[in-house]
Amino acid sequence: MAKSAHLDTFTADNLPPRAQWPDLINLDRLGYPERLNCASELIDRNVAEGRGDKLALVSPDERWTYAELAEKVNRIANVLVADFGLVPGNRVLLRFPNTPMMTAVYFAVLKAGGVVVATMPLLRAKELAAITDKAELSLAICDHRLAEEMELTRGRTDRLKTIVYAGGGTEEALETRMASASAEFAPCDTAAEDVCLLGFTSGTTGEPKATMHFHRDMLTICDCYSAKVLCPREDDVFIGSPPLAFTFGLGGLVLFPFRVGATAILLERAGPDELLAAIPQMRPTVLFTAPTAYRAILARKGDADLSSLRKCVSAGEALPKAIWDDWFAATGIRIMDGIGATELLHIFIAAREDELRPGATGKPVPGYEAKVIGPDGAEVPDGTPGRLAVRGPTGCRYLADDRQANYVVDGWNVTGDTYIRDADGYFWYQARSDDMIISAGYNIAGPEVEGTMLAHPAVAECGVVGAPDPERGRIVKAYVVLKPGVTGDAALIKELQDYIKAELAPYKYPRAVEFVDKLPRTETGKLQRFALREIASHEDTARAAS
Repeated sequence: MAKSAHLDTFTADNLPPRAQWPDLINLDRLGYPERLNCASELIDRNVAEGRGDKLALVSPDERWTYAELAEKVNRIANVLVADFGLVPGNRVLLRFPNTPMMTAVYFAVLKAGGVVVATMPLLRAKELAAITDKAELSLAICDHRLAEEMELTRGRTDRLKTIVYAGGGTEEALETRMASASAEFAPCDTAAEDVCLLGFTSGTTGEPKATMHFHRDMLTICDCYSAKVLCPREDDVFIGSPPLAFTFGLGGLVLFPFRVGATAILLERAGPDELLAAIPQMRPTVLFTAPTAYRAILARKGDADLSSLRKCVSAGEALPKAIWDDWFAATGIRIMDGIGATELLHIFIAAREDELRPGATGKPVPGYEAKVIGPDGAEVPDGTPGRLAVRGPTGCRYLADDRQANYVVDGWNVTGDTYIRDADGYFWYQARSDDMIISAGYNIAGPEVEGTMLAHPAVAECGVVGAPDPERGRIVKAYVVLKPGVTGDAALIKELQDYIKAELAPYKYPRAVEFVDKLPRTETGKLQRFALREIASHEDTARAAS
């Protein structure tokens, strides 16, 4: 194992013991050296190979070539080291919408040997403080438009000593500091196994887990899924909806295009309406988004010209066959479904267009292996539902978290998804194995919403589950028992929804609230969420029949 470049050894000190890592297989096929810096490989290499004048990033307001991006990355890296004392291994929180500047800051941290902790713009101070404490952060870089929640975060934790706001034009602003910084910066001599990213994901309890990824991993997902399944070209133009703080978005909108010297379009707002407006105008060729967005785009399409698209990728939730069929009928494009996980960084089961079976997720991505296991951990026969287990050149490493032992079993990553494998080796999604609610591609922990709702003075008890929804796949639904003397009405529903939006990321709020006299519980008092899910499903069936 090559010597780490990290002077701040926090991430190395908090890796799980090697015995608890999943089996990392097929790394020898990828041929990575012991020392590499992924920022240099993904940006500087494009300049060195003659693509300096090629467009790297496009937004409605900006157009940066690879050479321009490289210069900005170098200036920011110099600011971080000279002005803020960044040393290799320091963690840096990023709080930006999808913009070229976020990308430049991201790679500047990596090039300087730091560890990125990217957060979604919708997160609130309570959630940001939990991340800050777990990652022992002392530095954050924030778009000035998101500064208010960042200031509230500083009031919740004593760890965040310095905030750098990008924007505003003041002496302290990042762009002001960049103007006087050198445009040259030698990449940190990081080891391939130096941690460069902490990807946060919520468990079913809502307590954040930090997944730890190496410089090597950032290239691995490019050279496995992207190179062998997606197969992009240098002349491709990527666009999509996922935030760069999601590893789905990081790969699909930055890493994959940069690996082949292609161009990425970044939209701060990338809902179906924004995508539908941008595609005819900006002419992307590769689209990354969730099934609900494909459905919504079709519903709004009209005469919009989508002919520039040649590849469409879906992930974040299961892709219903009906959406696949409708999209193919309307565009002639075969959506490439896939399943990934923050723990493994990106997609590990998918299929190329010429191997697709509509309704199936696909087969293991080259370099990965997958199987379906029963309660005892043994592989089950084809056609039998069970838990999905995966291994490959990337895998789960939680930062100082006992849940590592639950996710990695006998060297395999056990994802929490129920699948069936057919006789031809295709994997067919069945359901989540836990209490996570997947709504429009977002993972939402029901117990986290419950815990927040219970802090409202009107609420005595609360149970939160996913309820079927034709547009979002699932929505968050709260069953609420009110305190004596409180009347449940439309005004209170809105008050509760607004309360959740103020405390948690807005996408977590319950879109449906039902007041009930009691909640289903076991004899020991444990909430029976499965019973609530059944009630929600029956209610949906009854509505459909009426």
